[in-house]
Amino acid sequence: MKKNYSTLPESMKDMEMCGFNWMEFVISVPSPLYIMTSYKSNGQPNACMQSWTTFTGGKNGYFAIVSAVSKYGHLYRTLHETGEAVINFMSADLYDKCMSTCKNNGFEIDEIKTAGLTSVKAEKVNAPLIDECFMNLECRFKWEKEIAEGDDYVLVCLEIVNVHIDENHIDENNLGRTGETGILYNIHHPINPESFKGTAHDYVGTVKKIRDYREY
Repeated sequence: MKKNYSTLPESMKDMEMCGFNWMEFVISVPSPLYIMTSYKSNGQPNACMQSWTTFTGGKNGYFAIVSAVSKYGHLYRTLHETGEAVINFMSADLYDKCMSTCKNNGFEIDEIKTAGLTSVKAEKVNAPLIDECFMNLECRFKWEKEIAEGDDYVLVCLEIVNVHIDENHIDENNLGRTGETGILYNIHHPINPESFKGTAHDYVGTVKKIRDYREY
């Protein structure tokens, strides 16, 4: 028998959702996890952990549709100032360093260096890439749209114009891009809406558990 959920389940009414919609906890659809980098107006590198993204394309290009960019964060501001950014895919061993950027995100600091990582200027866009990440996608801003009128987050479309892949990850028989040493996935707090039982943390792929994050 299938259960239907169109309104907030009674068991979840007192749950702290940190600005997310309750359906995300019930549905638990995986999404790729990465860190997006850009330059702030003072020239310092900005770094923002992101997920909730679809990658799609056709004969006119390949695009990242990023569905949760805060109107009040550095990432939103830099996309409007420079129109360019880099999507960096980290392996599990870099997860803690990348996550540390969520707390060390002051305007005056180099958020990549502070995390113990190395920034390298991208080749085709005015943005830094993280050298230690195994895959970097150079992107140009195309457009933005509010998913719901008046929301604090917008959906952003970025065109991918250049790709860097570490040679050890090109061959799937080596480290690869899709195995345990490849792209990490966020499964957001799977919750049983009937009993309010679930995991204590989000999951990243099959190798690590992660915490809540969003840029405020």
